[in-house]
Amino acid sequence: MKHALILGASGDIGAAVATELAAKGWSLYLHYHQNQTSIQELLARFNAAYPQQEFLSVSYDMRNNTGLTEFLQTIFEVDAVIFAQGTTDYQLLTETTSQQLQEMWMMQIAVPIEIIKQLQPKLARSGRGRIVFVGSVYGAVGSAMEVGYSTIKGAQSAFANAYAREVGTLGITVNVVAPGAVDTQMNRVFSKADHQQIAAEIPIGRFAQPSEIAFWIADLTSKSASYLTGQTIYVDGGWLK
Repeated sequence: MKHALILGASGDIGAAVATELAAKGWSLYLHYHQNQTSIQELLARFNAAYPQQEFLSVSYDMRNNTGLTEFLQTIFEVDAVIFAQGTTDYQLLTETTSQQLQEMWMMQIAVPIEIIKQLQPKLARSGRGRIVFVGSVYGAVGSAMEVGYSTIKGAQSAFANAYAREVGTLGITVNVVAPGAVDTQMNRVFSKADHQQIAAEIPIGRFAQPSEIAFWIADLTSKSASYLTGQTIYVDGGWLK
């Protein structure tokens, strides 16, 4: 039985990835920090639809690495790790505090790297280990008012490019799926007019749905995806990349 750990499974993209993988026969560890209600709803739905698979909730605050080893001891088998957690701050760099930058760095780079280091033996034992980050098109083109976020997303792609070279012979692939504008809770802070203006700039003419991003993430976990590694795939409707 295939097992995947989805970090940030309570978010819109994370939940969509969980839905895709559950339908493909995966057993799942569903991570959350604060939104337990969302995870409970996923568990109820998946347990009813796929009784032969295993679905477990796991909680951890990824803004620090306190107790990380103990947390990872609850992950017994793992064939894929998907990092769908993340947040941003919309403000000028000069108005961004060191604490805000540090929390984004820990959540999206430092702690994920520590998780990967500790789970590498299990991913290698799988023979078809998969690591996928949910990045952003801003990691390539950059965004004013999101300088810290853009930097971190670029770092995810740099990490995937380098780490893929270390673990290729172990059967582990490392990739980034980098969305453009997606209709998620994080992007609902914008006004309707802002949404319409951005949508007008996108060749496809609209924001992506979380399921349209989840499709590519799930695809990278398949056995047939074994030759694609160290890559960043931009799923932005032809917008920026």
